[in-house]
Amino acid sequence: MRRDIQPLAEVRRITEKKRDAWWTVMLVDPVATPLVRFTAMRTRVTPNQITWGAFILGLGSAACFAFGDWKWLALGAVIYHFSFIFDCMDGKLARLTGQGSVFGAWLDFVFDRIRVMVCGVALMWGQYDRTGDTFYIWLALAVVALDTLRYINSLEIFKIRHTMRKQIKARMRAAKRAQNEAELAFMEDLLRDNPSADIEQDLQRAAGEAGAGYVTQPSDGATAATAAVGAEADVETAPKPKAQVIDLHQEFRQKFPAYLRVRSFLLRHRIRAHLVSGIEFQMGVFMIGPLFDAVMPVTIVSGALLLVFELAIIYKLLLSTRDFTRTIDSFEEQKVVTAA
Repeated sequence: MRRDIQPLAEVRRITEKKRDAWWTVMLVDPVATPLVRFTAMRTRVTPNQITWGAFILGLGSAACFAFGDWKWLALGAVIYHFSFIFDCMDGKLARLTGQGSVFGAWLDFVFDRIRVMVCGVALMWGQYDRTGDTFYIWLALAVVALDTLRYINSLEIFKIRHTMRKQIKARMRAAKRAQNEAELAFMEDLLRDNPSADIEQDLQRAAGEAGAGYVTQPSDGATAATAAVGAEADVETAPKPKAQVIDLHQEFRQKFPAYLRVRSFLLRHRIRAHLVSGIEFQMGVFMIGPLFDAVMPVTIVSGALLLVFELAIIYKLLLSTRDFTRTIDSFEEQKVVTAA
């Protein structure tokens, strides 16, 4: 038995994401995190072995779904939930023990997609065989297509955001070399690091102030942006470069001010604002629907909600690209003014 594994509270801090899907935060982490600590202390199981275990459980769930009867549907739903718990455990164990690998991340992603595809086809085939309704065949295609859309969209949006940030940082580095200008911080990162921040106050201060200091966790009620642009008066250090805060979601925040309060509330509880992501979609289709013997209506509602949130993310990205364009244009204007 390993004795170097930290207490449960520390294991939670190390293994649980700062923000995650509400289903994971409420229904998975309370079970998965203690199991990860127990596994790390008393076994030599590796993260990749847990990934295989999650995949095998997922295939067992698909086999149950294929029978079509409610008792088998309920059993398949329970097995699917355990499969998802295992799926969350592999990453947590990797973070806790330092056994993570690039291949392990690839294996986890590919097995997740295969599991959804196999379970979706098996579930809808079982219902088609049970009822003779050909609409279930179309639902099987829809489940696979929506899951694929969700993760392709997520990866592409991540790449676009990364590219925008990279270009802005490149412009800032060029400006600093020329004029020794400010350090750079992104408002989105500041708000994510401190969910309890007074966001509206942060935005006002970030827009109108620039103080010394680096991005740190605030204390005694200080806000994220204040921590980024302000420094403690009693710190006896040399003045540091001013921090320029870039907000690539400024237009979205202006159009939807209530979103700031909702997002802040959710992040305080580690819940991300994308309330119906691929995880909630899977749980609706493979757990709630089978448990209540309401596969068709729950799948339709889950798919519709997933599409709504995906479209909202795409719209948010569109507004963000406008903020990006304005930011790049501002660098060009500064260059012209400096040259003049």
